[in-house]
Amino acid sequence: MSTTPPSRARTSAAPRTRRRGRRAAGSAFRIALLIAGLCGSWTANTQTRPIVIGSKMFTESYLLAEMMAQVLEERGFEVRRLSGLGGTLVAFQALQSGEIDAYPEYTGTLAQAILEAEGELDEAELDARLAPLGAELLPRLGFNNTYAIAVTGETASRFGLQRISDLVSLPQLRFGFSHEFRDRADGWPGLQQRYGLPQTQSGIGHGLAYLALLEGDIDVTDAYSTDGDLLRYDLRVLEDDLGFFPTYHAAPLVRNDLDAGVKAALSALTGRLDDETMRALNAEVVVEERTFAQVARSYLLAQGLVTATEARTPTLWDTLARNTLTHLKLTAIAVLAACVVGVGLALLVYRSPALSAGVLYIAGLLQTIPSIALLALMIPLAGVGQAPAIIALFLYSLLPIARNTITALITIDPLLQRVTRALGLTELEQLRHVYVPLALPHMLAGVRIAAVVSIGTATLAAFIGAGGLGEPIVTGLALNDTGLILQGAIPAALLALGAELFFEVLERRLVPRHLVSQHGA
Repeated sequence: MSTTPPSRARTSAAPRTRRRGRRAAGSAFRIALLIAGLCGSWTANTQTRPIVIGSKMFTESYLLAEMMAQVLEERGFEVRRLSGLGGTLVAFQALQSGEIDAYPEYTGTLAQAILEAEGELDEAELDARLAPLGAELLPRLGFNNTYAIAVTGETASRFGLQRISDLVSLPQLRFGFSHEFRDRADGWPGLQQRYGLPQTQSGIGHGLAYLALLEGDIDVTDAYSTDGDLLRYDLRVLEDDLGFFPTYHAAPLVRNDLDAGVKAALSALTGRLDDETMRALNAEVVVEERTFAQVARSYLLAQGLVTATEARTPTLWDTLARNTLTHLKLTAIAVLAACVVGVGLALLVYRSPALSAGVLYIAGLLQTIPSIALLALMIPLAGVGQAPAIIALFLYSLLPIARNTITALITIDPLLQRVTRALGLTELEQLRHVYVPLALPHMLAGVRIAAVVSIGTATLAAFIGAGGLGEPIVTGLALNDTGLILQGAIPAALLALGAELFFEVLERRLVPRHLVSQHGA
């Protein structure tokens, strides 16, 4: 009877093992994409989901969106709110992709930022140019919230400021503008050119700019003419004496294939708000610290557009529980998918220094992309909501998992590797019985790092409507409300601490004690 020498058995088994490894890695990657695709289908299915009302990340947009939502709920529609979208382009892309059905927008913003028109567009021109983009602007709400340039009363008195042109002779003043205003044609670039302003400027969040004004860190900022913060901080608006800023009439912007009944319900808000009323309503939120739901309900009740006296708003604990569960869902799906793909790739390439370096290089390159930029890059690929957030978190989680796994496998004692080969173990048996058990402490450490980093990074996902614990943080930044910010920051920190403790317990249960002590040392 002939026998096959162990060396030949290992040789013949190696190609089959590598093929199995490649198939396993490919299957792992497809599983991860399937998970992300399923997440996307939850938010993209427009046939079964409720009417989704979005808003941008400033007080008035939150408030108008809440009015739109309550008017629809009063007429029997099921409504979901997707608040705090990062900016105009994010919100409009969400509308086009069907992630949201409507959000409050402004005629000047549409003309300049979306349609890139040279000047103002009338209603007929707006309708004609929005239709091919799948959008429709409903009748106007009645007020004009144009851009304005604001300074403190003390700055206005000291330099005798009344008009924007007065700034030309004061190059020493420090300008700080919101990020969107800095880049828009109807913002700083056009304003500087029209007035010949010599100053430079820096970017700052819109809500934080007012605090920077009061603390003397900047002297001039952009504002909205109906902004409640103008009253809250007693700011002076400089006259636009050269007539640079266009009109910004507010109106609901909807998908043009939206149900006619929904459009008719939203049109009930037509002409209901003037400049002074809108400014006062914004002030109720930022000065009197009433919720968006409360302010919207009070005004709609006075206008006879709703009948119930109580807004259907969840309690603090309900909101906290919902945000925490959403945050855990985003993080858990992303990290689990990264474990499947990261460990699978590591097992496939660890024997090849070139392939290992290539995998780690690509994963490391993804880590260098700023979180908010990566989330923004996901929007054209996966829209807004949870799907792009999960994909971004998955990509961020790959590096620590793959790196720790590869490092652990390639640093196993060479003598031990020779012993396993001398025993005639196949590559799969070596991995199963020797290499993976020895590498497990490092692998778990990589997963732990990925989980903690994902919990923190997931708070930024609120900028693209993914929800989670970043939602109160984003709203708090818009309102300069420390309490709201802490409603997201503290639970996120506790989740990260909980993840650390969970993996510490898991390591003690899965890893032999002598390996735990070696790893800890």
